Amino acid sequence: MTTTPSTAQGPVGADRTQLAASLRTLRLSGMLDSLENRLAQAAEGQLGFLDFLQALCLDEINRRDSAALERRTRAAKFESDGRIENFDFTADPGIPAARIRDLANAEWVRTGQHVIISGPVGSGKTHVATAFGDQAIRVGHTVRFAATSRVLADLAGGHADGSWAHRLRGYTKPDLLILDDFAMREFTPAQGDDLYEIVNERPARSIIVTTNRAPQEWYPLFPNQVVAESLLDRLVNNAYQITIQAGSYRARRRPATH
Repeated sequence: MTTTPSTAQGPVGADRTQLAASLRTLRLSGMLDSLENRLAQAAEGQLGFLDFLQALCLDEINRRDSAALERRTRAAKFESDGRIENFDFTADPGIPAARIRDLANAEWVRTGQHVIISGPVGSGKTHVATAFGDQAIRVGHTVRFAATSRVLADLAGGHADGSWAHRLRGYTKPDLLILDDFAMREFTPAQGDDLYEIVNERPARSIIVTTNRAPQEWYPLFPNQVVAESLLDRLVNNAYQITIQAGSYRARRRPATH
């Protein structure tokens, strides 16, 4: 015969009110939220004592995992809700679907490698980068997304008010940094130096770059070729490359007009 928790007082004779208060004190809100449901299951004979406790523990673990996922997603500061399952791989034959799917597991984040996604304006580069970031968050990594121009403007402000080192840590600390719209225009000497510092301070942490230019076209954009060579050697030579040779992804997703 299966022994179940008491229907009147809960497991081992504990008063429900006292048990709920204890869960609140211990900040076990996952257990608290599912307590009545688990007690009902126990009363129906679906859960023995150990099953009851295990079910409550799993409820708490799931709540904490969900809360941590939500925190990491907020911290990433994505500008759109891009996910692999929402990307239309059949939209254009120039989309390297197999390559994208191979890298969607985010295993390269664990090993500290980079990804360069290049292609025309509107071809879906940012969606793919965001989707990779989302996948990385799902497996436990921290992510930061930002347009390259905004990163450089933020660091320039840090030079002005003395907070540069603090601001730089915001881009070097996450497991994965996504630099959107990289190499849109020529860099100033200060911007080149700041980009070098970002890459140099992330020796074992991954970067995704989205760009309209092929990597070999980046060098002339840097006024200091020594900085360019050092930065790009660290970035390009440790990167998987995805080239999207497709028309505007945005145009294909635009609502039809009537």
